[in-house]
Formats: sequence, structure tokens, C-alpha cells
Amino acid sequence: MTDQREAVRSNAKYLRNVRPIDPEEICDYIDGSPHPAVVRQLLREEAPDLGLLESDDGTFVPVDDEPVRPNRGPVERFPASYERRLEDFLVDRYGVDWHEDATGDLLRSTVRRFKARYLERQHVEYDDDVAAGYAIYHLPGYYAAVQYALDDLAESGLLGRNLRVLDIGAGVGGPALGLCDYLPDDALVEYHAIEPSAAADVLEELLEETGRNVHSTIHRTTVEAFDPNVIANGADGETGGADDGLDDNASSADGTASGFDPTAPDDGFDLVIAANVLSELEEPVAVARSALELLAPDGTLLAMSPADKNTSIQLREIERELEDERLWTPEEMGVGGSESDGDVDDGDNIDGSDDTADRDDAGRHGRVTVYGPTVRLWSGARPTDRGWSFDARPDLEVPSFQRKFDEATPEHDEEHAPGEFVNVDVQFSYSLLRLDGQRRMNVSLEASDWARMTDMDRHVTNRIDLVAAKLSRSLSGGSDGDGGYGNDSGRSNPLFKISDGSESIDHYAVLTGETSLNRPLLEADYGEICSFEQILALWNDDEGAYNLVVDEETIVDRIG
Repeated sequence: MTDQREAVRSNAKYLRNVRPIDPEEICDYIDGSPHPAVVRQLLREEAPDLGLLESDDGTFVPVDDEPVRPNRGPVERFPASYERRLEDFLVDRYGVDWHEDATGDLLRSTVRRFKARYLERQHVEYDDDVAAGYAIYHLPGYYAAVQYALDDLAESGLLGRNLRVLDIGAGVGGPALGLCDYLPDDALVEYHAIEPSAAADVLEELLEETGRNVHSTIHRTTVEAFDPNVIANGADGETGGADDGLDDNASSADGTASGFDPTAPDDGFDLVIAANVLSELEEPVAVARSALELLAPDGTLLAMSPADKNTSIQLREIERELEDERLWTPEEMGVGGSESDGDVDDGDNIDGSDDTADRDDAGRHGRVTVYGPTVRLWSGARPTDRGWSFDARPDLEVPSFQRKFDEATPEHDEEHAPGEFVNVDVQFSYSLLRLDGQRRMNVSLEASDWARMTDMDRHVTNRIDLVAAKLSRSLSGGSDGDGGYGNDSGRSNPLFKISDGSESIDHYAVLTGETSLNRPLLEADYGEICSFEQILALWNDDEGAYNLVVDEETIVDRIG
């Protein structure tokens, strides 16, 4: 580290707790009196390490330690600033009429090709044209989806304003942009993207639209080859600093590394994102495990996939294979206590009477825990059903680039139907994994009070009391109380996947008679826990699943 950089850091550390840090003031305290612009640039580079925000007036102030609040409203559109930036990129690469004539036909055929290969579960090679087509077709939906998943963390105060983020397989940047827009203006983000393909060119362009307090580095390497010591040393070979721009995953200048230790206060990642990438990897479980090993002790791995059956089920399989693995001992995570390998699940009783909710469960520290949205309501029980569950949110407004791209399809194109190249659906599966033992819904049930789904064969044709999480919007044509944006399978009665985390066979709640006492099933959000009193258990031989009938005799309460 240069003497000048160290002097800037030293002054900033002293002044941060005294008054806003003014580069014009600091330059007078440094040998040689460097120009204020030089000091300002050094402060920008050191801001993530020092926890400093750059203000509109050019001064630097400490980032607030208050957690981010959840964004309750729906994501309505892909921002116009990103639309313009993407279209400028397309114009630069393909010309003003990028959506028409030969270039438009090239991009449309590219979108059709990668959609077909995806449905056939074949590998997609991300060259320049595929990256451009992917941005046109997928960017808006991925931008929105990640924000809904982040709500689960924010509602529990687990999303800080000072974030170190690793984005595995960042692609063209949908999750990155969604994260940046989800956070308030006074948040500080040290963002690292791993993206070896041509999609990194699109990502680099779009990240230019993020704010001054988003410090971005793109590592153009595969996740398997990624070396976190590069981050520990800084992109320029200096320990601690973060450079905006591109990094070829080179080591420090002298080839040495200070060593990346995720359990150290300043090394681990607060959030690791693996969105729509695990299904494309040869060893997805190994990559997810490695990602978990990079987490800070209170960090989260957010893994996401499209809502289709194959990738959604695969995501749950990865989640279940990793669950309960011990990656660190409690002592290594800075928490004293037992290293018991037994399952520990100290949650609230359903009536909230158990005082163990506030007790630190050191036995789960360092062990992979499913935070959400799936649940584990019975101590020691784990689900073994097929695990297909996904959330669905309101459609976005159609972005201008998708509309013109679709409308420019030649009339003689017999494959085309209006809307073929418009993709504003927001449907996704996700998994949140942590190493501190926390769950989004920490509930412990008593077998004497509630039925377990694993024992459902004993309850068929009987009315029972049950506690379960709602893990879908309505899967029928009926309204689910949230705007009716679930899938339409032709059924008239609202149908919801539900789970208590013990089941080996799919369970669905079917609402056959709505009343004021069972309407909470319609009103409950995705992942929310409900209690069901006097629900009728039936076996559906056609579907090979249990149908739990919610009728006029059933009482439903939201307890999540």
C-alpha cells in the first residue's frame, strides 16, 4: 500500500466519527498536498473497506448500520434508465435498426434457439448474440424476481446497508440491478460478479447506471476457477481496496495473498447470489457448497431458478443435499457452545409460550440451515417429496425494447405469434441458506396437538388439525386473493401447495367453500405459515398426492 493511500485511510478513519470527510480538507494533511481529486478517488477506492458513503456534496460519511426495510409493493416495471442503456448497447453493437431486418432476424432466431435448447435441457453457449438476446428476453423478469426474494431477509432485519456481495454466474445483470434498486440510496455495496462469458459485456454496460456507492468488479472467470484471495488482496494487488471495473482474477502483484477468511470480520460475503445458474453447472452441489463457505457468519446464499419443473426440483434437491452439513464449528464462527451433530431445532411453540426463541442455539452455527421459503416445522424431520414449488408475482409492464423487438418480426415469419418475444412473467423458485441457524419461520410443533404430513396416510377421510406453509399461489383458475396471477390449470377451486417439512408426498390445500374463517388461506403470502383446524384429508389417486379440503367447517389462521 502506498504511503499516500495509507495517509488517506488514516485520516478518514480518524475523521469518520468526527465530521463528514472532505477531500479538500484531507489533502492538506498529507505529505505533498495531493490534488483533492486524487484524494477523492482514493477515498472512493477505499470506501467499501472503510464503510464510507459518498454524498451528493462530495464528502464521505459512515454508512448507517440500520438494516434495510422490506419493499412491500410490487415491482411494476423495468426502469427506463436501464432500458435506455440496454438499447444504447444494442445500437452500438448492431446499429440503429437492431430490431429489424437481418440483425433483428438474427437476434430473434437466437432467442428461439436458446429457448429451445433450454427446454431440451441442453447446454447454451453464451456468445455475443446469445448474451444480447438473453438481455432482451430475460433481463426484466430476473430484475424483479430477486427483489421479492430479498423481502424475506429484509422483513427479519437480515439485509444490511453495508453489503459485500458475490454474484455467481451474474449473466447480463438482472439480479445485480434488482439488488441495487432494492437497496436505499444510503446503502453501500461492494459487488463482485463472476461471469466468464460474453454476458459480462452487457453486465459491465448496465452497471454503469448504478449509483456512486455501488463498487463493482467483474471477475471474468468460471466459478470453479475463482480465487477469493483476489478480493482479500484487492483488484490492484493492495490488501483491502476495491476497484471498480474488470478483474481477470489475477493474484496480487507479488503473487502472495493475505488469505480470504470468511469468518473474519471484514472478509466474508454478506450475500452470495446464484441466480439461474446452478442448473447449468456440472457440479451444482459442489459450487453451492463452496459459495456457502464464502459467507460471513451472518451471511446468506440466495439461490434462484426458473419456475419450470426440472430446474425448480433440482434447486430443492441441492437445498436438501446441503442441509445440515457442518461447514464450520461454532468456535470458528466466533460462537461458543456445543458442536453436536444432532438436529437442533429450538423454535417457538405454536402458541408462542416457549422461551427458547431468544436462546442462541450454538449447535446449528456453522451448519447449513434452510432459512426459507420452505419450512421445517418438526424437529428432525426433512421433506423428501419432489419439492416443486415456486412463487408467481404480477407481470411487469412491457419494456419498450421487447415491444419493438416483437413487433418488428416480419409478417412472413410463420413461426411467430404476437407476444412471442415479450417476457414479463415473474415466476421463480428460490432458496435461502444460512450458517447461523436462523430460519425465517422458527416454529416447533407438538405431535399431540397437530398432525404431521409424514403420517397423512393414517388420516385419510378424517378431519384433522394441521400447520403448514403455503408454497404456491393458486394453481387453479380460481382467484387466490392476490390478483389471481397463479397458473390456470382449468380447475375452478383454488388449489395451493402446502408443506410442513416432513412430507414424502405432495400435499395440496383445496378451497371448496370460502368463508370468513378460512379466507386467510387466500390472503396468506407465499411461504407464510397457516394453521388449519378441521381440514379434511383425502387421497387423490389421479395425481398421486394428498388433497386437504378446506371447506365451511375449516378454520384457517395466519401465524407466520
